[in-house]
Amino acid sequence: MATAVSALGRVREIELPEGVIRYHDTGSGPPIVFVHGIIANADVWRGVVTRLREGYRCITPDWPLGAHTQPMRPGTDFTLFGLADLVQRTLTALDLQAPALVGNDTGGAVCQAVAARHPEKIGSLVLTPCDAFDNFLPLPIRHLQLFGRTPAGLKVLAETLRLRPVQRLPIAFGLLTRRPIPAEMMASYTGPLRENPGTRQDFARLVRAISTTFTREAAEGLRTFPHPALIAWARQNFFPLAHGERLAGLIPDARLRVIEDSGPFVTEDQPDQTAALIDEFLQAATPR
Repeated sequence: MATAVSALGRVREIELPEGVIRYHDTGSGPPIVFVHGIIANADVWRGVVTRLREGYRCITPDWPLGAHTQPMRPGTDFTLFGLADLVQRTLTALDLQAPALVGNDTGGAVCQAVAARHPEKIGSLVLTPCDAFDNFLPLPIRHLQLFGRTPAGLKVLAETLRLRPVQRLPIAFGLLTRRPIPAEMMASYTGPLRENPGTRQDFARLVRAISTTFTREAAEGLRTFPHPALIAWARQNFFPLAHGERLAGLIPDARLRVIEDSGPFVTEDQPDQTAALIDEFLQAATPR
């Protein structure tokens, strides 16, 4: 597999009112914008982008969700709908026409909020296993809402994530994949939280803003989403398959597909299956 850098393409930056968003850009064709989850960054999409960049323009930002290196400005709204507005402003700044929006983990909840509040900015929606309804955050990692409320608590948490045995615990990354995440990727995901005080400050603000009020509101907004959607879920309990089925039932033009032998991070466990489903869906949704 290509390295994350070569797979994701050249690095660029855009300036928004909230601060600088760093993103990778590769390939040509219909645009796809990817949204990762907390304590992850664009690298989580490396395997999928490698397989899609021949036919699509793949844009993978490092969103300010705990593994970013460009801290946001004071006053940034880290609620779910505040993050949705940040995605909307990014799409506007990049002048993208009807892009596909693809989300995983917390990023999938953000995508739901974008689809509910800014449906005119996107052409289609892909949700892989993600927070939804009352599962925000999932029970095994709700300790983040305690340790993550202060930068000091986050510093302690981030230092423990240096250790490979800790990374595979259920309260860390252990339930997110069937197979261990490569060490260099774990360093990419956890390093900024450990090394950058601004990243910890942002993440503490994000954790304090988490509420199921927002995920419930976003899900209700999906009832009127006017574009095609793919729900590509995995059989696991962190983000239950029943939630994927429920999301597919809410969106008028949605189809559900199951990714086999995978944890919630389908991009780590099954990048081939994930990319193939996205390609099949987009070929049908946006004929060339």
